[in-house]
This record gives sequence, structure tokens and C-alpha cells, in this order.
Amino acid sequence: MRHPSRSVLSAIAGAVALLASAIVPVVSAQGATTACTVEYAVTGQWADGFQGSVRITNDSSPLTGWTLRFDFPGGQRVTQGWNGRWSQSGTTVTVADESWNGTLGTGASVSAGFLASGSGSTAQPAAFTLDGAACDAGAGPTDPPPTPPTTPPPADGTAPALHVSGNALVDPSGSPRRLLGVNRSGGEFMCVQGRGIWDGPVDDAALRAIADWKANAVRIPLNEECWLGLPGVRPEYGGAAYVAAVRDLVSRVEAHGMTPVVELHWSYGRYAGNSAGCSDVHATCQKPMPDMQYSPSFWKSVASTFKDDRAAVFDLFNEPYPDRATADAADAWTCWRDGGTCPGIPYEVAGMQDLVDAVRGTGAKNVIMAGGLAYANDLSRWTAYRPADPAGQLAAAYHGYNFNACADESCWNSTLAPVAAQVPLVAGEIGENTCSHAYTDRAMKWFDDHGLSYLGWTWNTWDCSSGPSLISAYDGTPTAYGVGLRDHLRALNPWLPQNP
Repeated sequence: MRHPSRSVLSAIAGAVALLASAIVPVVSAQGATTACTVEYAVTGQWADGFQGSVRITNDSSPLTGWTLRFDFPGGQRVTQGWNGRWSQSGTTVTVADESWNGTLGTGASVSAGFLASGSGSTAQPAAFTLDGAACDAGAGPTDPPPTPPTTPPPADGTAPALHVSGNALVDPSGSPRRLLGVNRSGGEFMCVQGRGIWDGPVDDAALRAIADWKANAVRIPLNEECWLGLPGVRPEYGGAAYVAAVRDLVSRVEAHGMTPVVELHWSYGRYAGNSAGCSDVHATCQKPMPDMQYSPSFWKSVASTFKDDRAAVFDLFNEPYPDRATADAADAWTCWRDGGTCPGIPYEVAGMQDLVDAVRGTGAKNVIMAGGLAYANDLSRWTAYRPADPAGQLAAAYHGYNFNACADESCWNSTLAPVAAQVPLVAGEIGENTCSHAYTDRAMKWFDDHGLSYLGWTWNTWDCSSGPSLISAYDGTPTAYGVGLRDHLRALNPWLPQNP
């Protein structure tokens, strides 16, 4: 996000306990028009609800559009679903295809997930139908599921280590963890402007206020020149002092049960072309791409600092925009991945592959996020140009604001959903410049429906009319815009403890 003038200045899935074994009534069906295999699993459980999934494999002729139906036998109610259009009438649950997963060829599979209430009951459905063809249920699990906890695990306590499993972020037990929280801006600009390290307090009281919104993640923008202690940065705000301050904040975020997302926001390199934020060679604004001179060194140092802390997530570069420096999309995406000499950018660029290699060269296996073009708003070719990660811990990053090109369900369905089907997708920034939350309400619903992560911009006391500021005071008092995120996170996670 570009800062206001003064700065030129989860969900529920992450809080549930994953069951040690899945309930898999694998069934084969030969109906009048289709043959299918359905796998049903309970993947998480708490006192008054659970999380589940269905995997459908088409064993007959190709389908264009599909509808699965089953009945809950124990009074359960679907409260939320993703990767399908979920509904329930009485005991009958229906999940139909979305626009991006409606084509199901012979032998192809599709998965969809849901959350349900049910007073601890997870009794499995006895039968399924796919487009009217019966899928007779097979035998149930040999062993009963573990006894559910009386309450879901609290948000307080150390944040869990994370890793990528398929297209999800999961904790060491395999339980999915959506990153749902806020950005904490300041570390990218205060130091290089000679005004300090953080913009406002980052002590325990300030972090409790964030946790009180039921957030489980905090994104922390950084400045590479300050981290590396380069000339021009005051020593009390750069180098060892800056690194120590970042380490302390990461530790405090984790102690409050929240995932820290450490991110390179402002970097070195002179760029005065289309959409330039400044003409300064120093890291005083957002540049179109990271620089080869310092950005790999930044990530080597950051990765070495946090490689033994798998709770920390690395966001490689805030908002790439090499597409503003060249009209050729292929050139822009090639620059994004490979770096080097890029059209329209006068300095040597470090591509996403260079930064992945810098991180992995330290032995760090932390989750890595990589944002797409157009200030991370365009993920249209992300899968085609994705960098190689030998650790298999790569996630896609998206930024979405009401004034962006990709800011509606049509674009999200066509460009984000295919990426999210392959890798974890995190909306590292969402927001709007209206001092309201109509757009973010829509965005959060779409991301909820798809089981994805998002973090609001930003937990700073700026005037929301000059930029999307969530709060008017560091005790967590929301702006009119921030009310939307706060109330939504609290509704998603009603059992998480409220700090006094």
C-alpha cells in the first residue's frame, strides 16, 4: 500500500484442533447417469461444531457443472463453506460447483470444505448423490475419532510453526491456519526518515489490543537499508538496533498467539519512470522491484535471523509493479521471476527466484509469500511464472483495494481461485479509501467462502480519509472503516478470549 501523505511519509480453521485421523467413508456409485467416488472427512472439531471436507471423483463421463447432496444425521448445520456453493434445507446439504471448478473430467477430482455447528456431533452422512446418482456409503472408520476438547484452543500463547500442505497453511498437527489479522506499518518509513523505528507503540498493551480484535496474524513491513544499517540511516534506528527491535516485535506478536509476517516494503534503487513513488535511490518509497545490490543480502540476513522460528512467515516484496515500466506483460512477468536487466527499470533487479534462493541458501524452511504484478493485485500469470522453491513452502500474495483493477468477484473467480487451488493464497493487504467497509465486507466474504487468508491495512492512527487506517487510537478504537474488520473477525472467532 502507498502510504498517506504523513508517511512518505483467521479464521476458524486456524483455531480448531485437527483430528488425528480422517473419517473417510469412501463410496463408489453407479447411478443412472453418473458414477462417482466420494470421500467425506471431519478435519477439526470443537465443543459446538466441526470442520469437514468432501472430495468428489468423477468415475464416468465428463461433467460440466455438478451438484452433491447428502443428509446430516445429527442435527448439524453448515455455517460456512468454500470451493463450492453450500446451502442447507432441513437436514439436506447441497454443494454445487463454482464457476472455476465446474468442469469435472473422467477420473478428475474436486474438493470442497465447510464449517458446521452441531453440539459436538460429527456423525457422518449415510448416503450421497452426485447429480442425482446415488453414492452408497461404505464402511465407517475402524477407530472412533478422539474426544473433542471442551473449547477450541485459545488465541493466547505461542504462535504455531507453519508449513505448506497442498494449498493450505497448516500447523504441526496438520490443522489449517488461515492468517486473519492486520498490518502494522511503521518499520518501513520511520527509520529512513530519521524519526524512530515504529510509528506508535508496539508494547504488550498495543499487541493485546490487536489480539482483542480476534486477529491471529500481524504483517510487519520493513526497510532493507535500515535492517542492513547502510550509510544514511541513523545508527540508533538502523543496523543492530533495528534488527533487535524487529526481533522483539516478532517475539511479542508470537507470544500473543499471532503469526508474524515479516515483509520487505521499501528498497534501494533509483526509479523515476511510470508510477514512480520517488526519484530517490534510497529506500524511501515503494520501488517497482527489489534490487540485486541489497535485497538478496536483506533476505539472507532476515532468513538467518528467523530460520529457527517456523512461526514466522516471509513476504518477499510488498507490491511489485514492473508492468508499469513496460507494456509487454511477458517481459514484466519474466522480470518479476528472473530479475536482471528489466525493461524500463535502470537498476539491476532481484527477481522472486533470486529472493527465494537467498532465503533457502540459509537453510531456512519458513513459508514464503510472493505477490504478483500491479502492486500485487494481478495474479493472472502467477502459476505460470512461479519461482521454484526446493522446500515446497511457497504461497501467493495478493493485495486488494476498492480502487484496484481486480476488485470484484468476477476477477477473483477468474484469477485468484485458480492460484488458490494450487498453493496457499494470502491477501496480505485489503482495504478501501472510503472510511467505510462495504468493499472489505465483500472481499472478506469471498475469501471466507474460499477458506483463504487476509490482513487489513493498517493498524495505524492515520486519518482514514487519507488512507485505509483501521484505528483512531492504539487501544484498538476502530475508525468507521476499521469497524468492518474488527466486527467480522470477532464474529468468525467468538470463542477466542477477550482481554480485559
